[in-house]
Amino acid sequence: MSTNQTEPVVGTASAGAGGAHAPAKPRQGRVKCVVWDLDNTVWDGTLLEDGQVIPRPEVVEAIRTLDGRGILNSIASRNDPDAAMERLTAFGLSEYFLYPQIGWNPKSSSIATIAQRLNLGIDAMAFVDDQPFELAEVEFTHPEVVCVEVTELEEALERPELVPRFITDESRLRRRMYQSGIEREQVEQEFVGTNEDFLASLRMTFTVSAAHEEDLKRAEELTVRTNQLNSTGHTFSYDELDAFRSSPDHLLLVADLEDRFGPYGKIGLALVEKGVEHWRLRLMLMSCRVMARGVGSVLLNHVMWLARDNGVGLRADFIETGRNRQMYVTYKFAGFREVLRDGARTVLEADLARVQEPPEHLTFRGVPDVG
Repeated sequence: MSTNQTEPVVGTASAGAGGAHAPAKPRQGRVKCVVWDLDNTVWDGTLLEDGQVIPRPEVVEAIRTLDGRGILNSIASRNDPDAAMERLTAFGLSEYFLYPQIGWNPKSSSIATIAQRLNLGIDAMAFVDDQPFELAEVEFTHPEVVCVEVTELEEALERPELVPRFITDESRLRRRMYQSGIEREQVEQEFVGTNEDFLASLRMTFTVSAAHEEDLKRAEELTVRTNQLNSTGHTFSYDELDAFRSSPDHLLLVADLEDRFGPYGKIGLALVEKGVEHWRLRLMLMSCRVMARGVGSVLLNHVMWLARDNGVGLRADFIETGRNRQMYVTYKFAGFREVLRDGARTVLEADLARVQEPPEHLTFRGVPDVG
């Protein structure tokens, strides 16, 4: 399985990196991927000039530390792709890098490609290099990216955006889950048949269960990390989620997905406030990693079934964040209609006469303690 295919590209240097002033830098969020230069950054020396290069122990340790925190790693390097990957493999490092961009494009272009391939926002990226020009070029083009000079690496590793509040089992497995996803992509590209046939061939199992205490760290992580399929953009702390989990007036649900390639882990969260006549869906989110698997509305439809079975209506909060329009579309396709606009908050109400069944390409399991 190839999990780190390089994509050599040729381009011209970015205009403006050395002359015009960069726009004001916006506030940083959580970093989900660190992109590394190679020459005189990951290793000492210049590969095409020196031939022999030596990995920097402190950088190797940093890469492994980030991997253990659930932060992904990749590469943006001006180098020969085959020679660079040969060296990384010899050093035992190639497995850590997802979608490495090794070629001759501007580093800003390479970082944008990595973000797109990982389905991450550009504001979730960081970049480490030894050259002030390269850092300035990226910072000018993508002011949202956290740019780090390699000599400042030790301090950077303690920045809040690079230190998750919790490190869960799923955090430690995140890279391997992405690598399984890359394998799925490769199989999908080679698959002969319809998209529906391919999804059926994955033999997916989607499980919804009431959240337990051991789920709460990952649940908090989901509220922090999930931006696109997130109904409000609100984050909740471990303690807040624990209070909701224990409350008889709330229902906190988690969703898991697995297929023949392995688990995706916990990929969905729903927070329901139980009223006498209506339930209020205060938060609904799904990981962007499963957007292409045809499961984006499965958890939502299950909440609709639960409300109907309990003889109550269902309303849902939606707050536009600039990144979550797809969640609004998901509500509309599920039969929700707007009933109230209260400042930034839109309230939608479900038509529980037309709840959709789970898609035929997966096996659905609702654990009995849900509801």
